[in-house]
Amino acid sequence: MSDPQTVSSVPGRIMAAEMAEQPAVLQRILDEGAPKIREIAAEIAARNPRFVLLTARGTSDNAALYAKYLIEVLLGKPAGLTSMSTTTAYGAKPDLTDVLVVTVSQSGGSPDLVASTKAAREAGAITLAVTNNAASPLAEVSEFHIDVLAGPEKALPATKTYTAELLALYLLVEGLRGGDGAAAKVLPGLAATVLGRQAEVRALAERYRFAQRLVITSRGYGYPTAREAALKLMETTYIPASPFSGADLLHGPLAMVDNVSPVIAIVPDGKGGEALQPVLDRLRGRGADLVVVGQQDQVDRASAGFALPAGVPEEVQPILEILPLQLLAYEVTIARGQDPDAPRALAKVTETH
Repeated sequence: MSDPQTVSSVPGRIMAAEMAEQPAVLQRILDEGAPKIREIAAEIAARNPRFVLLTARGTSDNAALYAKYLIEVLLGKPAGLTSMSTTTAYGAKPDLTDVLVVTVSQSGGSPDLVASTKAAREAGAITLAVTNNAASPLAEVSEFHIDVLAGPEKALPATKTYTAELLALYLLVEGLRGGDGAAAKVLPGLAATVLGRQAEVRALAERYRFAQRLVITSRGYGYPTAREAALKLMETTYIPASPFSGADLLHGPLAMVDNVSPVIAIVPDGKGGEALQPVLDRLRGRGADLVVVGQQDQVDRASAGFALPAGVPEEVQPILEILPLQLLAYEVTIARGQDPDAPRALAKVTETH
């Protein structure tokens, strides 16, 4: 990957450098952030919240969806994604007594996130902000704050802040249930290995250089990865990419897939991958151009793919799954003659109300 200090005219140099930082960021969270996260989790667990609401936009919304799976599967508590406009636009005042409201935001600066979190706290919620900016307005209005310690992110496509949010949220949920987060210890080294296979992704990128649309699918813990991959591809390459849960894909959208339709399937090694098998069988039956990110045996049965390291617990696999897909967005964008550092019409901090 390009050094951020090299010639500034190199397209994608900032995104490339920030993707390359991810193993170090993950290690920093484990070394420096984990003790604080455990402390916050213990304080929240002692208050025994009834359920959890998650609030976010964009890339952080996909991280929040990942946390929803963790909370429901590992904690056995109901969790939901909030609709901020019910509070900010409609003025709804729900009773949030003993509810944990987690707001996830890279910048912590969007007015609707700040306003909805402030309203939640006034409504009795336990409020926690997860951001990359400890001095942000969102951190200030929240009772608790977790810094994801990703360092300044300058490229418009969020990469290192996304994986940092995932790891911080995993450690939070582990702390809430009294776990030690041991499954995460292998992630920095494995992330470096995956990112070191960029040449494989560059070869895959040739399949999508002239694509008119993409379908991306997964199930379980892999579904947030499908959504984040679609977002990255759309905001950098401008190729329309539709993310579907594998179950939803079978309920109608499968009809748009034919023998020239590119489909990317994220196949977790675990129950999510098992649940996706009927979908993969149907896609192969329709002759789809199927690329698999995940298990080696599924890659071997697809048109092409990227095999992920084996033996990683399913609940932390999303932190590795997204890495080749970030690289894919980068490589396809470069191949199309565009600059992934500066997608058109986008700003780093999106100020929605």
